[in-house]
Amino acid sequence: MPIISRRTILKGSAAAAASFAIGGGLAARNGIAAPLRLKAQFTEAALASDGITPKVMTYGTGEAAATGMPPVIRMKKGEPFAARLMNALDEPTTIHWHGLRIVNAMDGVPEMTQPYVYPGDGFDYTFTPPDAGTFWYHPHCNTLTQMGHGLTGVIVVEDPADPVFDAEIVLNLRDWRLGTGGAFIAPFKPRDAARGGTYGTVRTTNWQQQPSYDAPAGGLVRIRMAATDVTRIYSLAAEGAPAVVIALDGNPVDAPYPLDLLDFGPGQRVELIVRMPDQEGTEVKLGNVRGSSPFTIATLRATGASLKRDIREVKPLPANPVAEVDLSTAKRIPLDFTATAEHAPVPSICGTIGYTFWAINKVPWQGDTPDPGAPVSELKLGKSYVLQVRNRTPHAHPIHLHGLSFRILNSNKRTILPPPTDTILLLPDEQAELGLVADNPGDWLLHCHIIEHQKTGMSGYFRIV
Repeated sequence: MPIISRRTILKGSAAAAASFAIGGGLAARNGIAAPLRLKAQFTEAALASDGITPKVMTYGTGEAAATGMPPVIRMKKGEPFAARLMNALDEPTTIHWHGLRIVNAMDGVPEMTQPYVYPGDGFDYTFTPPDAGTFWYHPHCNTLTQMGHGLTGVIVVEDPADPVFDAEIVLNLRDWRLGTGGAFIAPFKPRDAARGGTYGTVRTTNWQQQPSYDAPAGGLVRIRMAATDVTRIYSLAAEGAPAVVIALDGNPVDAPYPLDLLDFGPGQRVELIVRMPDQEGTEVKLGNVRGSSPFTIATLRATGASLKRDIREVKPLPANPVAEVDLSTAKRIPLDFTATAEHAPVPSICGTIGYTFWAINKVPWQGDTPDPGAPVSELKLGKSYVLQVRNRTPHAHPIHLHGLSFRILNSNKRTILPPPTDTILLLPDEQAELGLVADNPGDWLLHCHIIEHQKTGMSGYFRIV
């Protein structure tokens, strides 16, 4: 189970040795010479109720064949991390470290920051995560298939200054497009790709349908949740216990606030503290209430004698070192996210799916410029910018920026503004201003994280020099 109790945390090295077995992931410690070994490979999994799904893609960490979802990778804020990707698939792949503000050469985008990793080859990733929080990792190559077939894992970057809660549960949320007998079916439908995206047929959390986890009665439980699906937007609610939001997209909120209804889309992360009921056996349900078919994401079951914790004990987490934009000098860059009348395929990062439905500044990838390989805009290192984003479509778009964090300065659709983030769930007809400091040199991808939208034109990049 992806749960760590306070007692387990306090066991130190023994806990680290056992952490992968209980879903806690692998610790990345300063001083370990050997990098974490991540082998992209095929496996099979019991995802559907009527059969075993073959040729599921996952990451293994040892010599034996992997049999489950990609591991939760644990790093430490400000400490070097190293991983070696080995490709045992039958096609090229890479790893993108989603949300981590790391050096450009480690960002994992083929043809932009690194070469393809071909079958049988490897690639070494080395970087130091500057921020604590919840992040995730996935390929940026043939993404609709590779992510849709399982290559999405969660990253936890720990901060020694964080409070220790009574337990921690990590939830990886994703759909699968499966047909009869659990076999994969076509990853998308063109008519849906031109709208909100093609939904999966089987909904899972940690590769299980509506899993249940034990948690200490009366305790404060930290829930780390990542939407690693290629399409689905969630509306999160809790039933049976009070819960407060403590972080969004890897950054702490200014002050924890009660969870009522929280929307988040592909690529985004949510951290909650749930105060478990006092009575053993009582259940708490985390659910998605969006759309016509609400469902349970996960159930928490109270166990043991009550710890009698008080949710008012929850204080703000330490902030990450995100630079504040200087509005007095900031240059403004307009970015319109639109549909397009051009439906022929155009070149795209790591391939195309054969259609063009979406665009940035009225032009599908590759960029609003006579040079099809040029960036959307060139930014000066260390300077402040305001991105004036406008969603001119009737569909929501989770717009993700690699390598940088931005702050939502204002919006015509929201009154409560989140902490610094790497992804904005841009609502239909929303207009917002995003402030950022261009403090990380290199070429940084900007795209919708509904992967069908990314692959059909809603993608571009900034160059910081």
